[in-house]
Amino acid sequence: NQCKMKAENDPGIFTLSVPTGGGKTLSSMAFALRHAMVHKKQRIIYVIPYTSIIEQTADQFREIFGDSVIEHHSNVVEDDEKNELSRVRLACENWDAPIIVTTTVQFFESLFSCKTSRCRKLHNIVNSVIILDEVQLLPSEYLNPILFAIKELNKNYGVTFLLSTATQPAFSPQEGPDFSFPGLSDTIEIIEAPDVLHRELKRVTIELPKDLNLSISWSDLADELQQYPTFLCIVNRRDDCFNLHAMMPEGTYHLSGLMCGAHRSKVIKEIRNNLIAGIPTRVISTQVVEAGVDFDFPVVYRALAGLDSIAQAAGRCNREGKLADGKVVVFIPPSTFPVGYLRQAGEIGRRLLSEDYIDHLAPERFYAFFKELYWIQGDNLDRHGILRLLAQDAELRFSFRFASRKFKIIKDTQVSVLVRYKKGSELIDLLYRIGPSRELMRKLQRYVVNIPLYLIGKLVDAGSIEELRNCPGTYVQISHIFYHPVTGVQYDVDAPCDPESLMP
Repeated sequence: NQCKMKAENDPGIFTLSVPTGGGKTLSSMAFALRHAMVHKKQRIIYVIPYTSIIEQTADQFREIFGDSVIEHHSNVVEDDEKNELSRVRLACENWDAPIIVTTTVQFFESLFSCKTSRCRKLHNIVNSVIILDEVQLLPSEYLNPILFAIKELNKNYGVTFLLSTATQPAFSPQEGPDFSFPGLSDTIEIIEAPDVLHRELKRVTIELPKDLNLSISWSDLADELQQYPTFLCIVNRRDDCFNLHAMMPEGTYHLSGLMCGAHRSKVIKEIRNNLIAGIPTRVISTQVVEAGVDFDFPVVYRALAGLDSIAQAAGRCNREGKLADGKVVVFIPPSTFPVGYLRQAGEIGRRLLSEDYIDHLAPERFYAFFKELYWIQGDNLDRHGILRLLAQDAELRFSFRFASRKFKIIKDTQVSVLVRYKKGSELIDLLYRIGPSRELMRKLQRYVVNIPLYLIGKLVDAGSIEELRNCPGTYVQISHIFYHPVTGVQYDVDAPCDPESLMP
């Protein structure tokens, strides 16, 4: 009701702060529909952080709105700027539909792109309502350019934004002697009393270790977990997930970015069905379950991380309130945080959790968390100097092409590899025979795993993968042992690596 009421406000930048499991998806859509009707907006664009959840969200909307919904994302993207008419590149949509469901990567990289295919949809963003789901996951190294784009689209192109999350970031402007954060001013919160709603929907108790600097070994953690017939344990790194899973009893589920989308979807469906049926279910996972995956476990273990990640993990516990209180246990893993953002967020989380506070997941704690995180990031909130490139020089020139090249949410340090999981094998064989086509490449999106670039040459030399001759830049699995039916891609997790490859 509050969403529908606030939808009649003048167009602007709105926030929706609702605890995980509080119905953000449909509530945000109710706001967008009403706002579009009242203010004659052309379309609604729903932007999601992960491709792993875009299909289930689009399906949810299709059940309500039918063919008015299109989804636009791509895990397999040809990167030849000169070949604008290639069959793979023509898979790009114009966003000429009432409801668009897309990814953060697709949306923001299109805004900053100089390529014809990416820009061809931009006119359809004008006079729209844009919902940014899980807005706390916006990449910090591009945060200032992203917030600048949001303000520009709202001010000059008739776009209304709704920033939706359970852990609302501190986007209000900050000024200090050593830090300036332009942020977003004059945002409108839809929920009249977020702190009251948080207390009403509070369904878990957080258990912390006595010493937040003392780690537990994987073997001790595995022993502790086995006392529960049903649990979810979330770790920070792919290799942690792989190693801890190897210590668990047979039948324990594994979820990480080393599994292709089709594989993860199958496992998530099995887990969800088991939970509904009351079947004992053990799961070891990375952060891939922390956005848009509506699990409901009685017990959740979470490796120390930022407060936003701990809150998302808590949203997978006692989600429907069937228990008097769910149990969320924070533990200190024996491994270190990956360098960069995750390490900074984790250390801030460690400090805030060590404070004597009754409710560590109260809304005001997230404000404190993000405010400190953005202060630490400083100039790294525009690490690649995008805004400087887009500012005119003395001769009124703008460096659009350089800005486009630097705005890459998905780094060139990752390469998409097609894996032979289930139907993926049949589709890869077809790709060998007929080459790439729009329909085939769309189907293959479900069978992609992103592999660190530094490993590609080694995997080719080892006979695990090869590059397709009829589709340069596309790598496919050729060794049957490269992809495991439970844990996904198999490579030496102990090898020296780029920190980004450790992430979910």
